[in-house]
Amino acid sequence: MARRFTIADIAAAAGVSKGAVSYALNGRPGVSDATRARILAIAAEMGFVRNRAARSLSVASAQAVGIALRRSARTLGIEPYFMELISGIEATLSAASFGLTLQIVDSLDAELEVYRRWWAERRVDGILLCDIGVDDPRLDRVADLGLPAVAVGGPVQGARLPAVWHDDAEPCRDVLEYLHALGHRRIARVAGLPHLLHTAIRDRAYAETAAGLGFASVTTVHCDYTGEESARVTRRLLTAPGRPTAIVFDNDVMAVAGLGVAHELGIAVPGGLSIVAWDDSPLCRLTHPALTSLTRDITAYGAQCAQALLAVIGAEPERHAAVRCRPAELSPRGSTGPPRT
Repeated sequence: MARRFTIADIAAAAGVSKGAVSYALNGRPGVSDATRARILAIAAEMGFVRNRAARSLSVASAQAVGIALRRSARTLGIEPYFMELISGIEATLSAASFGLTLQIVDSLDAELEVYRRWWAERRVDGILLCDIGVDDPRLDRVADLGLPAVAVGGPVQGARLPAVWHDDAEPCRDVLEYLHALGHRRIARVAGLPHLLHTAIRDRAYAETAAGLGFASVTTVHCDYTGEESARVTRRLLTAPGRPTAIVFDNDVMAVAGLGVAHELGIAVPGGLSIVAWDDSPLCRLTHPALTSLTRDITAYGAQCAQALLAVIGAEPERHAAVRCRPAELSPRGSTGPPRT
């Protein structure tokens, strides 16, 4: 088993004190340039890696950002949205020499306790708050802790924390206008969890747009973002009298499950049913037919969230304002067309 070298080993090899080694490794004054260069060369030869936890005690920085998610690990593992979001976050943090700490929790109280513990133990320098809810209590609670944070979602009226968000209303209007132009008059939507802010924004935008366009019916059914629940809801919608001729799904996993139900029931897509998915991903392009989707760059969104949090951590007040990202754009594919007359 390879030996793990310590600061004491480097100090002995360089013929200096452990304090001098600490100054050199942390880029602090107190040693000459020649001594610093010798210490760094010896550390590199030994393959020395600084202990992040120990370093945080001396420089008051953990060089890490935290995310606590109230959702099951199983759901997280199959949903492309979060994988793309985290990849964008991680890439930006890595470039700034920050790590990412991710923890799954099962309740609001557990999530808040995680934040309190991380902050008290100096485990993280800031957090990203995901799954922003309507009247989300976490926003004030985290602000009260003094913990640097950015909300991933919005807009959040009167919040004490900055937010990075997409406009969820405009794409809803685009989808309904598109389906109306194709000739659809009975629309259904398989939506996400109703307590989430972006779901509430979409609910309102669909209702207002549908009223203005004069659809015969627009039905919204909320579920939990899983393929299993989406399949059950879709099956009920497609076997009921006066079934919809188009369904909009609030994520790609639910849309793929809905497409499977249409095939199971022998309903042609798009002739007998048009399908639209939020959160375009490779899943949407690998189905047959490929799914019409609302497309946005989730990886870039994650990067913007991480950049905003690093600005807060770095006390850059001019960058603390909310960041509004480009809304999702409709990408028509083979799953939408005029309904059969």
